[in-house]
Amino acid sequence: MDGWSPRDVTAHLIGWNLHTIKGVRQLRRGETPFYLIDPGNDFCKVNAVLVREYDSKDKKNLIVQLNAFAEKLKEFLIAVDPADWETDFNVEYKGKPVTIKNTVDALISDYIAHRQQIERWIEKEEY
Repeated sequence: MDGWSPRDVTAHLIGWNLHTIKGVRQLRRGETPFYLIDPGNDFCKVNAVLVREYDSKDKKNLIVQLNAFAEKLKEFLIAVDPADWETDFNVEYKGKPVTIKNTVDALISDYIAHRQQIERWIEKEEY
């Protein structure tokens, strides 16, 4: 999977669920989300930390964490004022405004890209 193991992909998504919550909170205060400050190429620095942090080798445990943190993110986003979703908080990344909407859209794109990979992994008997 482009140099990533299924565990790496899952760890990446687990962490980004939580990063998105923290980043949206920072954004609403007009602060640059921490993961945009020194992301590396394609967020390689941020993702490397996540792979180390969520390092379980237990497939079921990782999937439980992924689902739990996705639910936590969902609950958080439901509580965000709809008027804030496309608000310009005067934070830019690569010359473009960062909004809650485009932040969440980026995570959705990651889920779409990795979904089939994770589903194939879940179906396998071994890790």
